[in-house]
Amino acid sequence: MDALRRFAAIVHADFRERSRSTRFWVVLCGVGIATWWLFPTADAGYVTVGVGGARGLYSSAWVGMVLGLLYASTLSLFGFYIVRGTLARDFETRVWQLLVATPMTRPGYLLAKWTSHMLVFALLVAVGLGIGLVAQWHHAEASGIDLWQLLLPSLVFAMPALAVAAFFAVLFDLLPWLRRTGGNVLYFFLWIFVFISLAQFFDPEKSAWAASTWLSEPSGISLAMRDIQAWLAQTQPERALSGFSIGMSVMEGGIETFAWNAWEPRAIDLLGRALWLAAAAGGVLALAPALDWAAARTEARAGGRSERAGLRLRWLDWLLRPFELFPAGRLAAAEVRLVLRQRRITWWLALLVLLAVQAFAAPKGMAVAAILAWLLCVDVFARAALRERDTGTASLVFSAAGAGRRILVARLGLALGLAWAVVLPALLRSLGTDPGPLPLLATGASVAVAGLALGAGCRNPRPFELAMVFLAYIGIQGDPLLNTLADPAANLARHAWLLPASALLLLVAWFLGLRRR
Repeated sequence: MDALRRFAAIVHADFRERSRSTRFWVVLCGVGIATWWLFPTADAGYVTVGVGGARGLYSSAWVGMVLGLLYASTLSLFGFYIVRGTLARDFETRVWQLLVATPMTRPGYLLAKWTSHMLVFALLVAVGLGIGLVAQWHHAEASGIDLWQLLLPSLVFAMPALAVAAFFAVLFDLLPWLRRTGGNVLYFFLWIFVFISLAQFFDPEKSAWAASTWLSEPSGISLAMRDIQAWLAQTQPERALSGFSIGMSVMEGGIETFAWNAWEPRAIDLLGRALWLAAAAGGVLALAPALDWAAARTEARAGGRSERAGLRLRWLDWLLRPFELFPAGRLAAAEVRLVLRQRRITWWLALLVLLAVQAFAAPKGMAVAAILAWLLCVDVFARAALRERDTGTASLVFSAAGAGRRILVARLGLALGLAWAVVLPALLRSLGTDPGPLPLLATGASVAVAGLALGAGCRNPRPFELAMVFLAYIGIQGDPLLNTLADPAANLARHAWLLPASALLLLVAWFLGLRRR
C-alpha cells in the first residue's frame, strides 16, 4: 500500500503541474474545437474517415470509430509533444535528487511518469468523446445513443497507440541527446514508420494472413480496415474493395453514406491490442536501470563537465572583426559566435554535404537539399527567442536601456542571415533562372521569422519544430510552401502573406514578453 500511495502521489503531482499551465487548457480547448470539425455535413465536400468516397451515418458506432482511428493516428503524434519533458524537468531542477532519497523505486517512478502521460491522453480523448456525442445529436443522422459503441474504438485503437507514444516520450526524455530539437525531429519520422507505414504490412487487401491475423500495428488501422470492409462485403459488395481513407479527403463528386450501427471485435483481436499496452508498460519498466545514468549525464552537463559544446571556429573572430567597430555590430557578432560555436562537428559535416548537393545536384535535388538545410537550423530559429528563459538570465540581460529592441534586431538578423547562408549555392544557381532567387529568399525569410515568432508567442520551441518537420516532409513530396521549384508562383503567393503575418506576430509576442519580464 505504501508503494501504491507513492505511485499515486507522483502521478497526482505530475498532473497538477501540467494542469496549472495555460498551455494545457489551450490544448484541451484546441482538441475540442478540432474534434467538432471531424464530423462534416454531407454537403461539406470532405470526409475524415471514409471508404471509397462514402462514410457511415453519424451513429454512436461510427462517431466512435472516427474518433478512435483519428486519435490513434494523429494524437499519437501531437500528444508526444504535449506530454514529453516532465522527466527531463525533474533531472534539470534536481527534483530527482529528492525523489531518489525516498523509498520510491526506479521502476515505480518511471511507470508513474508513463501513467501521468496516459492520464493526460485519457482526458484529451474524453473531451473528444464528449464533443463527438454532441456532434451525433446535432447532425441527427442516426437515432439512439450507445455509449459503449462510442467508447469502444477509443479503448481498442487510441489507448494502445497512445501508450506506445507515451513510452517514446519517456525514452526520449531519458536519453540526453534526444531531449531537444533532435528528438523532436526524429520522432516525426519514427511516427510515420511505427504508426502509419506499418499499417501497409498488415493491410488485409494484400495478403490472406493480414486478413485473418489477430495482430495489428500500434494504431490499429489495419484492424479497422479489415472489419469495415468485411462488413461492407456482406451489405454493399460493390464498395467493399474501395480505398480506405483516414484524414481529410476532398470529395468532388458528392458524399454517399451507409449505416454502421455496431462494431463487435473478436476477443482475440482485443488481446492483440492489449499486447501493445503491455509492451509499452514493459518497455518503460525496462528503462529503469538507465535512470541513474541519465540523471548523472544531466548533472554533468549542468556542471560544465560534459563533452565539448562545439568548435572554436577561430576564423569567426577575423570575419566578425569589422562588425565590432560599432555597438550594434558587437551585439550581432556576439550572437553569431554564440550560435555557431555551439554547433557540433556532425552539424557542420551535414551542412557541407547539403551545400554540395545544392551546388552540383539536379534542380529537384537542390530544392530538397535546401529544405533539409533549413531543417538543420530549426533549433536556432525555434529557440532564439527563448534563450534568456532557458538560461534564467532575462532579468539581467533586459535590464539595460533598449536591450529588448537591440536583441530582437540582432536575433532577427542572425536568423535571416543563417536562413540565407545555408542555401547560398542554391541562391547562386538560381540567379540566371526565372523567377530568380526571390522564392528562396522569401522562403528563408519566412522560416526564420516564423521560428522566432512562434517561439516567442508560444514560449515553447515545439510548435515550430513540429510544424517545420511536417512542412519539410510535404515539401519533399512537392508542396510549394518550402519547395521553391515545385510551383514558384504559388510559393511567392503564400509567403506574401505568411512573412508579414509572422513579422507582426513576432513584434507583438516579443514586446508582450518584455512587459511580462
